[in-house]
Amino acid sequence: MKKFYQSRALLTRTIGAILIGGLIPLAGMASSHREAPFITGLPKVDGTDFYMFNSYESGREDYVTLLANYIPLQDAYGGPNYFELDDEALYEIHIDNDGDAIRDVTFQFTFSSEILGFALPVGGEVVPIPLKQKGGIGPSGMDTENLNVIETFEVGIIDVKKNGDLKFYSSGSALTNAASGSRTFVKPVDNIGNKTLPEYAAYADDHIYDVNIPECGAGRLFVGQRKEGFVVNLGEVFDLVNIENPVGPRDAEPNTLEDKNITTLALEVPKSCLTESGTDSGIIGGWTTASVAKTRMIQDTLNNKGQFVFNRGPFTQVSRLGSPLVNEVVIGLPDKDLFNISMPVDDGQFALYVTNPTLPELIEILFPGVQAPNLFPRTDLVAAFLTGVEGLNQPDGV
Repeated sequence: MKKFYQSRALLTRTIGAILIGGLIPLAGMASSHREAPFITGLPKVDGTDFYMFNSYESGREDYVTLLANYIPLQDAYGGPNYFELDDEALYEIHIDNDGDAIRDVTFQFTFSSEILGFALPVGGEVVPIPLKQKGGIGPSGMDTENLNVIETFEVGIIDVKKNGDLKFYSSGSALTNAASGSRTFVKPVDNIGNKTLPEYAAYADDHIYDVNIPECGAGRLFVGQRKEGFVVNLGEVFDLVNIENPVGPRDAEPNTLEDKNITTLALEVPKSCLTESGTDSGIIGGWTTASVAKTRMIQDTLNNKGQFVFNRGPFTQVSRLGSPLVNEVVIGLPDKDLFNISMPVDDGQFALYVTNPTLPELIEILFPGVQAPNLFPRTDLVAAFLTGVEGLNQPDGV
């Protein structure tokens, strides 16, 4: 867990779930930045990447690491508010362990922010300050006396088969801090800069928690800002692949995400916590989603003033991420929002985009002389995006 990239300050779903071999070191990778029209207006719940891989640190061979990244393209100029997660949203990591594209285990993250309201005496008046901090923070995670906004979170686990399709975990199924027994965890403030956080790495590391996972065992947990780990020159790619030599050296073009940050929801859990049989073998699928509350505006007739109040209704999914770049370059523009609100079990409705992809045809138009494969339907892409490759990462019963 301590090998996560640090965040930058001064420079600064799936069609087919991501598949992981319980005993082989496969890594799932995806990237998704502002990939659908609707989600561009909700950056706090915009999933950017999902990674799932066998843990590789010494002594952690029996664990799986899950990383769900949100809030794309974070820059240092994001102050004074920076990049808090949404208190009104539900962030989830789902596991399918029997190949039916339906979630079997779900981890749910919910967040809460408290404004302490630091104020200063100014000209005989006491006035609240406009910043998140009134002085230095860290290096200990407990050094928060100058922090004006405290973000906390809880993580619940649902065994869907055992408990049904519950949208909220019960108090008995929450992850707890192994040291204190609390189910409330503190999220480190974003990397504001060297004067506020002179030892950000140590401060962030102090928010890596050893946790107890109900009916599962011990694990580790971290939520906070990290350096963007995905490499792509986004502007040139979406400007009709405006790259001087797209088949040249892999490092010939600039990585426009080099100085960007994201917010990572990280869990390291025993393999047996995720598999159907409770062992550490087999192949599982995973993806991440974010949901926001359906809000109903109701006229307040009690005071007869014509005022409106807002009631939170059920949650509705608005973001989904699993396999690489699916929504950006595979799903057609009319269906991008639909893809984000759907679940993997319903991905057959998008099959035409996989069997008859338009991106190769666009490449042929943009680069005369380039010949895309003319093998329709593209069963190779069906295996890559939908079913997994037989003998490599295809779950039993898919």
